Amino acid sequence: MSNTILRRHSTYSRGLQGELSAARTLQNKGMKIIARNIRSPWGEVDLVALDGDALAFVEVKNWPAHGLEDLAYGITEKKKRRIIETAKYFLSIHREYNYRSIRFDVVFLNGGNSIYLDSAFMESPW
Repeated sequence: MSNTILRRHSTYSRGLQGELSAARTLQNKGMKIIARNIRSPWGEVDLVALDGDALAFVEVKNWPAHGLEDLAYGITEKKKRRIIETAKYFLSIHREYNYRSIRFDVVFLNGGNSIYLDSAFMESPW
């Protein structure tokens, strides 16, 4: 296999492991995972979870070599917009969740540690 294919496989595998770990973190907090890897024409959302009456769209960042202080570089305004538009897409299909409050969370994984950021960002009016 070429180095490019091996890197892609390694990145995919690390991302999948990160999403599984993040899902466990959320479930341990009492949240129920209702969807994974939601794709739309605008982007992707890693996890969608119910937390009481709230619906959380969750971005998972699995960065073994970066610290929490680097999170702003990984979740740019462009990335936030893509997540928000994908959440709207999800809600347009799954109208049964439209009455719930919505939030955008992040699970940051670094080595064996996970940090959960509830309401990490929100939609800007402009």
